[in-house]
Order: sequence, then structure tokens, then C-alpha cells
Amino acid sequence: MAWRIEFDAGALKDLRGLDRQVVHRITKFLRERLGVMDDPRGLGARLKGPRSGPGTASLWRYRVGDWRIVAHIEDEVLRVLVLRIAHRREVYRRG
Repeated sequence: MAWRIEFDAGALKDLRGLDRQVVHRITKFLRERLGVMDDPRGLGARLKGPRSGPGTASLWRYRVGDWRIVAHIEDEVLRVLVLRIAHRREVYRRG
């Protein structure tokens, strides 16, 4: 079963600000590893802690080198919506 990988506006803005090689590495990970899995939760970890907030049980994080991807998994429509892409130092900060 193939999952559809989509980006929200914030994630697209994050991608535009990254180096071309980093963008290639991240999109390759999403397309070739995450998109083809039966369950994308196998490669990531659920967000937890006070910043995950209520109703965010389906927010997941993925590691690609020093970069982190925060995504919302929608089982009903087999979609992974990428919400944020940033360096590990900054991805979980609000602002």
C-alpha cells in the first residue's frame, strides 16, 4: 500500500530555504522509504511532551541526518502531511 506524501504551505517554505542536496535527500527519504511502507509509523517516533498539545496523537517525527520532519499521519486517506522541516536544533521551537 502506498501512502501519499503532501506538504503544507509551511513545509514548502521550509524546503525552499534549504540547500539543494538536503532537499533531495529529504524528498528521496519521503518518496522511497516512507511512501512505500505499509505503516509509516515504523520509521518515526510519535511526538510527545507539552508541545505536542491535545489532539496531536498522529503527529510523528522522522530523522534524515541532522534534519527533522514533523508530519501528520491520516490513516483514513493514506496520507502523510508534512508540516515542518528543520534542523534538529530548531525544529521543535515555537515561533
